[in-house]
Amino acid sequence: MAPHQAHDKNVEKIAHQGLRLNHDADRGRYGLWHGSTFIGFLGYSLEGDVATLQHTIINEEYGRQGYARALVTLVLEQMRERELRIVPHCSYVQDYLRRYPEYNDLLAG
Repeated sequence: MAPHQAHDKNVEKIAHQGLRLNHDADRGRYGLWHGSTFIGFLGYSLEGDVATLQHTIINEEYGRQGYARALVTLVLEQMRERELRIVPHCSYVQDYLRRYPEYNDLLAG
């Protein structure tokens, strides 16, 4: 797949523009921000090069608007760049991987 095609697919998964992903390694979470507004986070634990994705939490007022999908997409892209493998304990991430199998290469053993 050409790089621009992969990018186009990510645009479809991220319905909102102006999103920012903040990585807080000390707390084991990636926070999603829309401008100066905190939307939610994805919590994880890291052992070596394997990240266990524990939970995806979106603030209630932003639920069912595509933010969780955007958050997971951004986190998985960052984990791919960092060459990490994942273990999806979070049910939302498990469902996401069924819908977007192009990320299944990140799954640990």
